[in-house]
Amino acid sequence: MRGTTRRAVLAGGLAAVLTASLAACGSSDDEVTGGGVGTAEKPVSIRMIANDAFARQWQDQMVPEFNKLYPNIKVTIDGVPYGDLLAKEMLELTAPDPTYDIIVADDPWIPQLAKTGGLADIKGDLGKFTKADYDWDDFNTGPLAAGEWQGKQYSVPVRSNELLMFYNKTLYAKAGLPEPTPKLTWQQYLEQAPKLVQDTNKDGKPDAWAVGTYFTKDPLTPTIWQTILNSNGGQLLDGDNKPAFNTPAGVAALQTHIDLLKYAPPGAATYQFNEPLEAFRQGKTATMFMWGSVYKGTAVDPKTTTLKPEQVGIQVMPVGSLSAGAHRGMWTAAVAKKSKQAEASWSLLQWLSSKQGEQWQSNTLGVFPARKSTLSSTPQQEWLVPVFKAIADGYVAIDAGKMWRPKLPESDAIQQILATQTSRAMSGQATAEQALQTAADEVSKLLKSKGY
Repeated sequence: MRGTTRRAVLAGGLAAVLTASLAACGSSDDEVTGGGVGTAEKPVSIRMIANDAFARQWQDQMVPEFNKLYPNIKVTIDGVPYGDLLAKEMLELTAPDPTYDIIVADDPWIPQLAKTGGLADIKGDLGKFTKADYDWDDFNTGPLAAGEWQGKQYSVPVRSNELLMFYNKTLYAKAGLPEPTPKLTWQQYLEQAPKLVQDTNKDGKPDAWAVGTYFTKDPLTPTIWQTILNSNGGQLLDGDNKPAFNTPAGVAALQTHIDLLKYAPPGAATYQFNEPLEAFRQGKTATMFMWGSVYKGTAVDPKTTTLKPEQVGIQVMPVGSLSAGAHRGMWTAAVAKKSKQAEASWSLLQWLSSKQGEQWQSNTLGVFPARKSTLSSTPQQEWLVPVFKAIADGYVAIDAGKMWRPKLPESDAIQQILATQTSRAMSGQATAEQALQTAADEVSKLLKSKGY
């Protein structure tokens, strides 16, 4: 209840602030001032708002590394729970006297945040502070595109992520099945799934199942069936921003997602993020469709998993008629346009997303890279070798199938509609066809009201 109340308060405050200031902010053309990078006598301070899932790690480990190069920039990072972060950032960017210099945003949020007029154009406003060797062309296109909107680069990738397929090699061997490869199709996967429901301790009852992933109502649950749709050449929206998912291909993709429940552990219909993760780490599921960034905690860290690296495989999701599956999930970071320390702020983000900073972050923190040079390098930690291969394959699939959430300011609202309606199909309250038709009607109404 406390979380719900907090979000309600944030939402109410957001509406009030937007009514008063959105138009003014959206049309702001004020030049961004630099503010310098500080001196020993006069250091500068910057403040960042980020997801609390990694804010403390950055504060404790990343900031000291950055300060080796920029000792006169004091950095404070405030962590906010994911469910509250977008609303708080919207309030921040529309406030007359903002607190934060740096805004860290999830993949689909940049259009909504940029529409306020509160984000600096990195290549335009901050171009004069960009180092000559930053090398924009070294980024893979998918991660960099997450920070673009209407022809401007508002943010850069600082923690890349993708939906990928994890598999338990031990359970595949017990089932007498070959380990998956990046060429595994959805048809082949579903044919093998019944054999992955196993009685491994021979007590007459199944104690291992085929799959765990998102199933219940959650903004991220639709990304699973969307990835299946994208791998078969389908899209959520067409070129005119009209719903394009209420088609036979969309219904088939959602039905595939629903059918996975047949081979999932009891109670899997309530799975969100933590439940499939825990089931896989305990050796109860042979496969998991999940964000790849959990690999270290799933295959390497004995404090969080019963598995070992040699037991865990990672690769792209199964292949459809177009390509393998993946889904873009970038955390990107932007500089607030009203920041009085824009140069120091961009210096931090520039270092963190640079070749040097990204390799440090990947090798030290296990964070997924966005740059081609990092992915083609040999990582310092052996467990990252198969991960880098899976990430690189995922970027190819993402580009081929346009595997990301809508690049619109209304993206979050669209995801909420999809989550609500597809959960009805998951629970049997509606067929896949009925759920997608209702979702299409609601998305059409939403986008029409916004002038699309």
